[in-house]
Amino acid sequence: MSLHHLDAADPIFPSMERLQSVRHLMKAAKFDQSRMLQQVICYNRPTNWSFSISWGYSVHVYENIFPRSHLQLPIETFQPWGVTPKDPPYYLLNTRFPTNDSCQAPHVFFMENVEKTKKNEILTTYSRPSPRGLLACSYSGNHSADYITKIEVYSPRRKRIEMDRCECCDVMHKTGTNKANIKLRECHMDEIIA
Repeated sequence: MSLHHLDAADPIFPSMERLQSVRHLMKAAKFDQSRMLQQVICYNRPTNWSFSISWGYSVHVYENIFPRSHLQLPIETFQPWGVTPKDPPYYLLNTRFPTNDSCQAPHVFFMENVEKTKKNEILTTYSRPSPRGLLACSYSGNHSADYITKIEVYSPRRKRIEMDRCECCDVMHKTGTNKANIKLRECHMDEIIA
C-alpha cells in the first residue's frame, strides 16, 4: 500500500496539518507494521452495532448489523485523480457512496494514541472528532451510539505472520458507558466470518 498526492489531499486526521497527520499515522506503524490499516470487523449483538476497524487509523461504528462483504467496501470519501471519466465506475474497486441515512452512516473515530500495555499488548485509542449529527437508527432493537466518545482497541504484541487470514475481535461494552473496548484475536477454526 502507498499513499499518494499527500501535498494535494486534505490531512488524513482531522484538526492536524498534512505533515503532522502523516507523522501521527507513523506512530502506529512503529508499534506494528503488520497490522497497519488492516481492517477488522466485529459486532456487538446486544446493541446491534457493527465495528469496522482500520488499525492505527480509524474505527467506524454502525448502528446496524452489516455483513462483512458490505463493510469491506470503502466509503467513497475520495475523488478520481486527474481527468474524471464521464460515467462511473471511476475506480478499479467497488465503493459505497456516503449517506445521511442514520442506519447506514457510521460514527467515525480517529486514532488518538498508541502505546504498549503492561500485559504486553498494543493499545490504540480512538476518539470522535465531532458528533455524527444524525438521528439514531430507528430499526427495532437498535441502540444509539451517540454517547460513545472513545474506543480502545487491544491487539497482541506479536506481529501477524499469516497476512492472508483475517483477524476477529470481541467487543466489551457496558450499556450506558461512553467507551467501548475491543480485543483483536485470531479467528477460531469454526467461526463464521462471511
